[in-house]
Amino acid sequence: MAETRVPVVDDAAAADRADGLCDAALAGDRRALARLLTAVENRSSIAEPALRRLYPLAGRAQLVGITGPPGAGKSTLVAALIAELRRAGRPVAVVAVDPSSPITGGAVLGDRVRMQAYASDDGVFIRSMASRGHAGGLSSATTAAAAVFDAAGFDIVLIETVGTGQSEVEVAATADTTVVVEAPEMGDEIQAIKAGLLEVADIIVVNKGDRPGAHRTAGQLHAMLADTPREARPGRPVPKHPEVLVTTAATGDGVTELLAAIDRHRSVAHSTEGDSARLKRAESQVWSVLVDRLHERVRALEDDQTERVAGDPRTEAERFEGRPRAAGQLLRSVAAHDLDPYAAADAILTELMPDARAPGGRIRAG
Repeated sequence: MAETRVPVVDDAAAADRADGLCDAALAGDRRALARLLTAVENRSSIAEPALRRLYPLAGRAQLVGITGPPGAGKSTLVAALIAELRRAGRPVAVVAVDPSSPITGGAVLGDRVRMQAYASDDGVFIRSMASRGHAGGLSSATTAAAAVFDAAGFDIVLIETVGTGQSEVEVAATADTTVVVEAPEMGDEIQAIKAGLLEVADIIVVNKGDRPGAHRTAGQLHAMLADTPREARPGRPVPKHPEVLVTTAATGDGVTELLAAIDRHRSVAHSTEGDSARLKRAESQVWSVLVDRLHERVRALEDDQTERVAGDPRTEAERFEGRPRAAGQLLRSVAAHDLDPYAAADAILTELMPDARAPGGRIRAG
C-alpha cells in the first residue's frame, strides 16, 4: 500500500511564527493575543504549535459557561459580571459564540456590540466567535480559545453560548462552572423541569428579576431541585444540586451574589470533586483532535488515490479490485445506498490502519 501523505502543519516556519506570537501575547501584547485567537479559530498552520506551547501554561483560570435559552438575558448578564469583576480589579476574558448562517457562514456577532463599553479596558478581552454550524451551542474552537486566555493570565474566562435551547449542554464539558440563565414566565412548570439543560447547571440564575413571576419561578426551581436524588444511579454521575439566584442584569441587582456563588464553586471545580469535569474536558479536546487528524488523513488518502487514477488506463473496477476505494468513491456508494456507512468507515480505517482489523471484519477498539 502506498504511504498516505498527511499535510505538514507544524513546520519550522509556522513554529517560529507561533513562538513569536506566544512570546508577545504572554508579555501582554493584546494584538498578538488577537492574532493567536484568530489562528486558533481558523485552524491555521500556527495554531497547533501555539497551543502546544501554551497548553502547559493553562489550567489556572476558572472557566465559567453562561448558557440558557434565547431572550433570557445572557449577554446583559455577562456584561454585568464584567463590570463586577473589574470593580474588584480582576482581569476577565470573554468567549462569546454567536449563531452563524448555514449558507454563508457569516454571523452578526452581536455580543461584541453589547459589550462595546469595555473595548478600551486592558483588563477585559472579548472574543466573538461564529458557531459555524457547530452543534451544542459552542464553536469548535471554544476550548482552545479558553486555553489561550488561561495561559495569557486571565483569572476568569466567561464562555457565553449561542442560546439554542435545552439541547445546549456541551458547555458543561468545557467549563469548570456552568451557569444556566432562565427568564420568568417563559413556560409552565413542566417546561421548567425538563431534563437536559438544568441538569448541567452548577448555578441557576432567574434573570429579569424585576418582572412579575421571577421569584415564583425561582421558588419552583428550588422545589424541583429539592426532590433531586442525592445518590448517583449505576453508571451515572452524581446529580448536581445547584444554587438558584435571582438577578436583574440590566440594573446589576443580584450580580454581586452571583459572582460570590461562582467564586464559591471555584474551590469545588479545582478539588477532587471537579476531576470528572476536567476528565470530560480532556476527552472532548482529545476527540476533537482525533477527528481533525482523521479528516486530514482521509483527505490525504483521497488525494493519493486521485493521483494514482490520473493516467491509469484501467477501469474503475480494475483499479480498486482487492483494495479499499477512495473516500469520495465510498461516500458516493453510501449516498446511492450501494454500501452501508459502517462498511465505508471500516474500509477507510483499514486503509489508514491495516493492522487494526479484528476477526469478523470489525476494527479492534484497542
